[in-house]
Parts: sequence; C-alpha cells; structure tokens
Amino acid sequence: MSGDAGIINQMRAVTISREYGSGGGEIAKRLAERLGWHLVDHEVVVQVARELGVSEEEAAARDEHVESLLSRILTSMQGIAPAVYPAIYDESTPVALFTNPEEYREAVNRVIKGAFAVGHVVIVGRGAQVVLGDRRDVLHVRIVASLERRIPYVMRREGLDEHAARSRIQSKDHDRERYLQSEYRRHPADAHLYDLVLNTDVLDLDSVVDLIILALERKARRLGLPEQELGPGAGLPPYSGRPGDLRPPYQAGTR
Repeated sequence: MSGDAGIINQMRAVTISREYGSGGGEIAKRLAERLGWHLVDHEVVVQVARELGVSEEEAAARDEHVESLLSRILTSMQGIAPAVYPAIYDESTPVALFTNPEEYREAVNRVIKGAFAVGHVVIVGRGAQVVLGDRRDVLHVRIVASLERRIPYVMRREGLDEHAARSRIQSKDHDRERYLQSEYRRHPADAHLYDLVLNTDVLDLDSVVDLIILALERKARRLGLPEQELGPGAGLPPYSGRPGDLRPPYQAGTR
C-alpha cells in the first residue's frame, strides 16, 4: 500500500458513490485490496442467495432494487464482524422485507454504522456518503465518467450491444438517483457530499486508486485539528485589497 499505513489506518471507512459504468465498483475492489480493508459490495450476492433461499441469479437480478438491499447489507455484516453483528441484528429475526419506509431506512442506517464501527471498510453505494456524512474519519468519493466513455465499458464488461448498454446505464443511474432522493432527500451528483470527485474519462483505474489513497492519508492527518483550523481559509492571511469580480459583458440593449 502506498502512503503512510499508520496514518491511513486512523481512518475508519471510504464510501464510494459511482455512476454506472464509470469503473467505480472495480476501483472500490482495487482500493480495498491495496488497503487490506473489507469490501462491502456486490460480492455478498452469493451470501444473500443462501440467506434468502433463492438462486444466485435471482439474488443478482434483485441486487439493485430497494427491497433486497437490507438483506444484502445485513448478510454482508456476518462476514465483516461476527462480534458486532448480534448487536445490530437479532439472528432470531428472519431476514424480511420492511414495508415501512422509515423502518427500512433506519435499519439500513444501523447496518452502515455497524460496518463503520468495525472499521477499515470500503462501502459502495447504500447512501453511506449521507449516513456517515458527519464523520471526519471517513473519506467520501464519487466516481464519474461521460456517457460516451461508459457505454463501451459496459459493452465490453457485460457483452452488450451499444443500445442495450446505453439503456442499462440510464436505468441503473435512475434507480440509484431515485433511491438516494427517496430515502435521504439528496441527489448523488451533489458534490458537497464528497471529499473527492474523480472522472475516469482519461484517468486509468489504478491512478484513481492512487489519488484516493493520497486523499485518505491527507484527510487522516487532519483528524486531530480543531474545527476552527479547518476549511479553505485556514492559515491564510486576509486579502491585501478587495477581490476583483469578473462580470459578464453587457449585451446590446441591456443594462
């Protein structure tokens, strides 16, 4: 792992939000491998299938739907922290679909916070950037790319033609936007939710991982600073004069 491991390990989690086909899932996987942290992502589909008593294909098909999300996270927690798991989920309670949206959201929040409590996890999606948004010891990252670049990626990775890849990207992006908006009243493209927004149109995936690790280390070094020493103005002297304003030129006939 590049960077100062001792400093980086003071951080507890990285959340990864991504546009579909931007390589965000692969980046999260590589990041977790480089850090030696646990990945909370789609690899739990097999565990969900076993827990729900359905085929792996059926579990994978339901993977991005809200109804199956809680079961996926709860099941993944068994592999992350057996010692913590009973505290957030009673094993005598069957994995069930919550019909009350508020109850469902609270359950998801508990599980995300449980993963955070265990520490050293890379959490993909799940609204974790909102749930853990007030934690300084979590790095929040969003991965984006242009639609023109994402279409070939999905075509190659999933064996789809151009039309099918475009439709899949648009559908998946819509589902993710709807989930975050309906559950947390936030939009995933809101840059204020993240420490870092990275575009993979040109940057290769390993370089993106390098940048995330660098940001993780730099944020870790600021964990002990008091609030008044944070922010873009920290340590900067006042302007020597009034900052200038760049105003657009007036168009003919306007004042």
